[in-house]
This record gives sequence, structure tokens and C-alpha cells, in this order.
Amino acid sequence: MRMQQTQGRPAASPVEEERRAYRRRQSRRSILISVGSTVVFTVVIGFFVVGSPGWSSVQQSFFNWEIGAQFFPKILTGLWLNIRALFFATIGVAIFGSLLAIARTLKGAVFTPIRLLAAGYTDIFRGLPVLLVLYLVGNGIPALDIFPRLPSAVWGTIALILCYSAYVSEVLRAGIEAIHPSQRMAARSLGLSYYQTLRIVVLPQAIRKVTPALMNDFVSMQKDVGLISILGAVDAIRAAQIASATTYNSTPYVVAGILFILLSWPFIRLTDWYSARAQSREQIGGQV
Repeated sequence: MRMQQTQGRPAASPVEEERRAYRRRQSRRSILISVGSTVVFTVVIGFFVVGSPGWSSVQQSFFNWEIGAQFFPKILTGLWLNIRALFFATIGVAIFGSLLAIARTLKGAVFTPIRLLAAGYTDIFRGLPVLLVLYLVGNGIPALDIFPRLPSAVWGTIALILCYSAYVSEVLRAGIEAIHPSQRMAARSLGLSYYQTLRIVVLPQAIRKVTPALMNDFVSMQKDVGLISILGAVDAIRAAQIASATTYNSTPYVVAGILFILLSWPFIRLTDWYSARAQSREQIGGQV
């Protein structure tokens, strides 16, 4: 069968064109069904909520947009503190978590104490609730009177680093151990040292393998950064709490929640996109 040329490439056969047309029709049909079912579901839920007997009081208590607009600037200022804490916590977790992961993968009997210490650290901080660590770090360490007086947001950031480094280190360790030993052997045969092999060969591949899991941990930390308010830091949650105590209305909490959703939504979508992209790459040629 003679095939036409399209921009220097062979054109698809009639059978393939028919298959592509069928897939496009199925895709459009799926999109229409998804949109329709979503609209119907939203209308039904909205009618059920708005038509409930207590909707008017709930609306006044949680969706009073006049109060929300009044305290929005203060809550937004508090969110800036959350963003700064998240920035430094991300850097600290990336460094400390990587060191823990490397420590747990060290070979040789001489490194047994280091491996045991790293394993004990991850076991403890993965078992402790983040809220409890915040109390212990934010109230316990300053009470020792060893360090100079620091803002409560700093201690909250340190507590987040301690907790999430344990989670991230286990994710990175899984990625490191997923690299086949032949990769290390090939690198060492080329004259690379252990640290060069780790930095050039092992870690780049390991990070690519566990990027979706790392991004999920980052999204979780992005939510938990609001817990620094329990130490007295005037972040978005604390600002909402002050506003709610002033007005006896819970709308400021809703405003703070919306801001946190808007902050995390791009990273959630990026995580989903990267996961789908990695999955499609792995399944190339595997679909019929």
C-alpha cells in the first residue's frame, strides 16, 4: 500500500486513521458524560444543602462574606508567614532527609552505629504526631535556655523539618535501593568514588523514581505548616482565630481554608500531572 508523505513523515494508514477517529469520538463522549454527571451531582448536592432547615444559620456563621472581606488582609498577611516557613522547611527537609537516606544505605560494619541512629530517628519521628513534636520543640527547647530567644515560627519550622525529614528519608531510601547494583558497579569500574557514584549516578535516578511520592509529602507539609499557629505564631490560622474570637463568627476560618487550598492546588495538580506523565512513559507500547 502506497502511503502519502506528510511533512516528511509517512502518513497513517486508513485503518490507523479510523482508530484515531474512534478514539477521538470516545474521548469527546467521555468528556460530555463527565461534565454532565458532575453538573447533575453538584446541583443535587447544592439543592440538598441549601434546602436544609439550618442552612440560613450555617450561612450566617460560616459564609458571611462581609466579615470575610473585613479580615481578609490580616489573614493574607498571616499566610505570608506560612509561605516563608514552608520555604525554609522545604530546604531543611531536602538536606536533612537526604543525609538520613544516605546514612541508612551505607554499607559495611563500621557504619552500623550510623545506620542504627538514622533508623531510630526515622522510627521515632514517623511515630510521633506532628502536633506533639511542635509542642515539644516549641515549648521544650526554649525552656532549656540554651539558645537565644527566637520567634515561635522558627521553632515551628524546625519541628516540621524534624518530622518530615523522617518521611522524606524513607522515600529517598526506597528510591536509592531501587537502583540496580550494576549501576554502582559500572560507575566504580569507571573510576568514580563512592560519593561521586552517589551524586552522579544513583541520586539522580532515585529522585526521578520517587518524585511523585516526594511531591505528595511536600503537599502534606504545605498543609501542616498551618500548625505553627499553636505556638503563638500569627499565621493565617492564628489570624483567623483572632478574627473569629472578635466577631463570634467562623467565616475567617473558611477564608483561611480557601487560601490554603489556593496555595496547595497548583502543587497538587503538578503532582497529578507528573504522576500521569511518568505512568504513560512506563506504559508506552503496553496499550492495545
